[in-house]
Amino acid sequence: MGLITIDGNLLRKMIICGANELTRNSRAVDALNVFPVPDGDTGTNMSYTVQAAAREVQKLNTPNVRDVAKAASSGSLRGARGNSGVILSQLFRGFAKGLEGKSTAAAEDLADALSQSVETAYQAVMKPKEGTILTVARAISEQAYECAYDSEDIETALKSVIKHANEVLDKTPSMLPALQQAGVVDAGGMGLILIFKGALDALYTGEDPVPLDLVKASEEALTPAGLNDADIKFAYCTEFLLDLPNEEAQPETEKALKEVLPAQGDSIVVVADDGIIKVHVHTNHPGRVLEKALSYGSLSKIKIDNMREQHTSLQEYSASSAPAKPLGFVAVAAGQGLCELFTGLGVDAVIEGGQTMNPSAEDIAKAVSQVNAGSVIILPNNKNIILTAKQAVELNTSSKAVHVVETRSIPQGVSCMVNYLDTLSAEENLAAMEDAIQSVHSGQITTAVRDTVLDGREVREGDILCIYDGDVALIALDLQQAAKDLADHMLSFGGDIVSVYYGEGVTLEMAEEIRAHISAKHPDSEIELYNGRQPLYNYILSVE
Repeated sequence: MGLITIDGNLLRKMIICGANELTRNSRAVDALNVFPVPDGDTGTNMSYTVQAAAREVQKLNTPNVRDVAKAASSGSLRGARGNSGVILSQLFRGFAKGLEGKSTAAAEDLADALSQSVETAYQAVMKPKEGTILTVARAISEQAYECAYDSEDIETALKSVIKHANEVLDKTPSMLPALQQAGVVDAGGMGLILIFKGALDALYTGEDPVPLDLVKASEEALTPAGLNDADIKFAYCTEFLLDLPNEEAQPETEKALKEVLPAQGDSIVVVADDGIIKVHVHTNHPGRVLEKALSYGSLSKIKIDNMREQHTSLQEYSASSAPAKPLGFVAVAAGQGLCELFTGLGVDAVIEGGQTMNPSAEDIAKAVSQVNAGSVIILPNNKNIILTAKQAVELNTSSKAVHVVETRSIPQGVSCMVNYLDTLSAEENLAAMEDAIQSVHSGQITTAVRDTVLDGREVREGDILCIYDGDVALIALDLQQAAKDLADHMLSFGGDIVSVYYGEGVTLEMAEEIRAHISAKHPDSEIELYNGRQPLYNYILSVE
């Protein structure tokens, strides 16, 4: 009699070995990717996703399969990349649901869990297509049931499952014209089979699997046959994690996103777990998607890829050979969250910089040169960078028309991008942006680093400084109280749209406290929270 049950330690090894097998072959899987759009990174995305799952289970030492499966589910959701990665995370999620309450798993238990994984993945995809990873996953589940009925031996069943999955994978070109034209099988399906192959290999060795960090992708890759220009309707692959302030709002928020996202693009996947919603969508306006999501909570792990550029790279064309955009953007920002926000709003190049780390004119000019657009607008987002930005315009030697909108703060830069319309000319957008920033009032909260006198007021090292439109408005000793007082001060001049960008030294709970204060004292206000992760300024506030 062969292997009748597996425990948590063996499942842990199988997941790690599966991650290693896919990582080794990720470039070969990348080369197969021609559907639903030719972004060329299915293997890489799935590899990152399953590695995230494996890293979570690597921390465990438990005999219970339920604990290992749950850890893999949690890790894969947070580490999911791309459409295929999100679907893979849902397969892990359903698998964990199927093993709830179990300390060990027999062949029939695994078949039940695989069935649950397929059901969960299909539910997560708004418009499932056959000939994809979903088809292969369903074939694996169906074969697992047949094997569990015929035999209790898990090793024999796993071999049969992989054989059947490969047979179905070979049929995927007949299900999808794009695969047939390219002469390849589905990349996501291949990636999934590789994970199962690695899991099978784990049964043959009594040794611990090779550590994840030591496994590298092979340089060998399959050559895509017949790759042609695809009509990419939606250019930006956009994904992020949405952290909800109230976990009870998860079902309602998940439903709302599924209702509004189809108007913004396709390839939509929305999945939720423990107060976190993973969103994946292909869209032409990632900023609109992010803005909508921000109305429900805070964002993290934002990733936006230009699939047209990736497709061009696959065909070995230079990026400059693609048609230039009419209008491009360069912005300056400090803090990963703020940089991601500007990227999501459509900025082509974000230069890390700001107070105490101003970029040079050459830095800005170089960023401008890399933007493939007929005209480029620079958003300095800091009064100390405006002149430098203007100097960068003088360094421009290309035929591009380069303009500077004199944004003095991050909120003004954000307002410019929110008001950008691709249907307007560069001149019309410039006028709209110049008008928009006039109504944006900004506040910053930081800590004094030395004793001084400002506007006749003594300031001591360590005091909390509240700056309003460039002038010190308040001095305080407590950070949270300072933020509340500054918000009240700013709103006393009018306005009802409040944005709170919280940075280093501030947690989400602290930012939520400020939101609650503003909401209670100014009930007509619309309040947005952004995790800017900016240095030096604990809070940046804006009122419009």
